[in-house]
Amino acid sequence: MNKIYKIYKTLYKHYGPQGWWPILGYGYHKQDYTFPRNSDEIFEVCLGSILTQNTTFTSVVKSLNNLYEKNALHVEAIKKMNIDEFKEAIRPSGYYNQKARYILEFISFYKKLNGATPSREALLSIVGIGEETADSILLYGYNQLHFKVDAYTKRLLLELGLIGEKTKYGEIKSMIESSIKEYVKDERELLILYQEFHALIVKHGKEFYSKKPYGAGCFLKNKLFV
Repeated sequence: MNKIYKIYKTLYKHYGPQGWWPILGYGYHKQDYTFPRNSDEIFEVCLGSILTQNTTFTSVVKSLNNLYEKNALHVEAIKKMNIDEFKEAIRPSGYYNQKARYILEFISFYKKLNGATPSREALLSIVGIGEETADSILLYGYNQLHFKVDAYTKRLLLELGLIGEKTKYGEIKSMIESSIKEYVKDERELLILYQEFHALIVKHGKEFYSKKPYGAGCFLKNKLFV
């Protein structure tokens, strides 16, 4: 068993299924992989993926709740909102001027899709959409086989000696995806694993990799090399 797959198996055994992406009004949906169930939920994931840049998901939920209370958690409603009112609604997520621009740019792109699944390349061409955000949108919004790499992933793999300080996002993504594909061939099973694995890394990261020194007390250090 390679080390990446062993990390996943160890985390899943320790924490269990996480049920990501949490949908407003429903929450986490452990072992129910039918989400997102409609276009509104797809858009909510996309919106949340943009809002979560450089902030916590707790702050994102506050912004989403603000929009929900204004009955504005929809594409057309946001387009019709006064820009200052929209910025105030997403203020809890930080960088609200910048993120308001990114969201409006994304909405123009999203409407042109007319329900189709976007390519990664197309998402990366949008102002404000980087690799992590694009993979988040694809993995959780459109159920596509793209693993999402975040800061916790990098810290964890660096601490375990599996990557270097200068290892790039694409290299980490490819390493994880190819390692998992050695053991999982079925695409549906692979999708579920990607979704759970990222969520498990976040769960583990919040406990062991949110404060320096990163990795203090991390049980993976012993188990990975047994």
